[in-house]
Amino acid sequence: MQREVMEFDVVVVGGGPAGLSAAIRLRQLAQADGRDMSVCVLEKGSEIGAHILSGNVFDPCALDELLPDWRSAGAPVATAAVDDRFLLLTESRALPLPVPASMRNEGNYVISLADLCRWLGEQAEELGVEVFPGFPAAEVLFGEDGHVIGVATADMGRDKDGSPGPSFEPGVEIHAACTLVAEGCRGSLAGTLVERFGLAADADPQTYGLGIKEIWEVDPDKHRPGSVWHTVGWPLDRKTYGGGFLYHMEGNRVAIGLVVGLDYTNPYLDPFEEMQRLKTHPVIRPLFEGGRRLAYGARTLVEGGLQSAPRVAFPGGALIGDAAGLLDVARIKGAHHAIKSGMLAAETAYAGLAGDQPGCGNYQDALHHSWVWDNLGKARNIRPGFRWGLWGGLLHAAVDSLVFRGRAPWTLHHRTADRDATEPASRHRPIDYPRPDGVLTFDRPSSVHLSSTGHRDDEPCHLVLADPGATLTGSLVRFDGLEQRFCPAGVYEVTGEGEDRALTINAQNCVHCKTCDIKDPTDNITWTVPEGGGGPNYPEM
Repeated sequence: MQREVMEFDVVVVGGGPAGLSAAIRLRQLAQADGRDMSVCVLEKGSEIGAHILSGNVFDPCALDELLPDWRSAGAPVATAAVDDRFLLLTESRALPLPVPASMRNEGNYVISLADLCRWLGEQAEELGVEVFPGFPAAEVLFGEDGHVIGVATADMGRDKDGSPGPSFEPGVEIHAACTLVAEGCRGSLAGTLVERFGLAADADPQTYGLGIKEIWEVDPDKHRPGSVWHTVGWPLDRKTYGGGFLYHMEGNRVAIGLVVGLDYTNPYLDPFEEMQRLKTHPVIRPLFEGGRRLAYGARTLVEGGLQSAPRVAFPGGALIGDAAGLLDVARIKGAHHAIKSGMLAAETAYAGLAGDQPGCGNYQDALHHSWVWDNLGKARNIRPGFRWGLWGGLLHAAVDSLVFRGRAPWTLHHRTADRDATEPASRHRPIDYPRPDGVLTFDRPSSVHLSSTGHRDDEPCHLVLADPGATLTGSLVRFDGLEQRFCPAGVYEVTGEGEDRALTINAQNCVHCKTCDIKDPTDNITWTVPEGGGGPNYPEM
């Protein structure tokens, strides 16, 4: 069955803050010039915001540039950050630390990024952008000259073996003069483009974190709207990079989460269980007593910074937002960078189209001369400094920020991919995590249930093993089946005993966090897009 072809001036892959901002900016420019420019946004989630998960303490500086009247226009950005606490946790104590200047949140807001994206989607549609939720871009299309000419969406209705089922519908080809890839962290199309055009040839290996988050409704007497806590230390060991966050949202809701650097060495470490332990700390537990858990989710984030950022422009388009690795680790923020990068890509794409030179040829320079790149430059040494552990990392960060103000005459580098940091199980002992009590701490199945995750049971598995035997021998034997621990959704399950052990993939549980694609030490698992609308349906993460 032949694919339908649709033509647009610009196609944007991904309905997050970067993609929607790019689409909005394109239409703003076209309307200002009285031009007709067709723009579409493809979103793999069932709706805009369904797959968006972030902390999120939001810096509105880029939104001020994109939509200056956002306050009067009803943007869901209302709960001002009112205080900051930075705590060093031990198992029984919480020691206050000075809040670094980069982590101070005066003028910022505690928000749901999913809700903000839904609102941005409405603004985009009002400007004439065509938004297509439930349409995952599964393939990059190349012209005869090797330039990108658009994307194709995933086929629908295939049986488990990949053959067309009775309700089969082929994907649609979206042809465009410019393709903007805004898939977020570890996007499959971005990976294809980085490899095809050698975009990361001069960059360090990328490094990532896994963020696991819950939203709770708490006792109104314990709720402090706009209160922001960040933690380091327990429950993680001192060699593992990461930290916790606790943000008081509006409506008696509190977001709590833990980010674990995926360059951890111990294959027995379980980020999901570490997150559950965080809630049991004596300073944190009382906030949630008598409360009710409302939502759960997980997502990886890009932490490599300036050193690991690929080139962002390619023939026929550009990478924007987290697809370009633009998270500011020092500030624990990325949405403002995503919005600004989307605007910059839109402006260079518009200039190219207006001059009959499709693409984003000047985007690289525009990004490098923006405040986004300046921020990344100042933060470049924070994350790699934690190679020396918690104490060394904190000391180095203090010197880098207080003495050199981010302008140190050296640049630390990321030396290996996260998967290569994983050590064999023989070097470590299993960690005895406490059983969930079902009140404060929970298991994976009940957590995934709260994410409203769903995939068609008989669709092809979107988690592809290059060599099933390599995972069985390399992971089960050498790393004692760490997939069942690094996955926060129970997708990977080790069954059987001894030589009869086997790895089962429960793809229907997948929350699209991409951890397996990053952390699998055998480099054998590839995350690909499932059918449209599959995955989580986050209400307000």
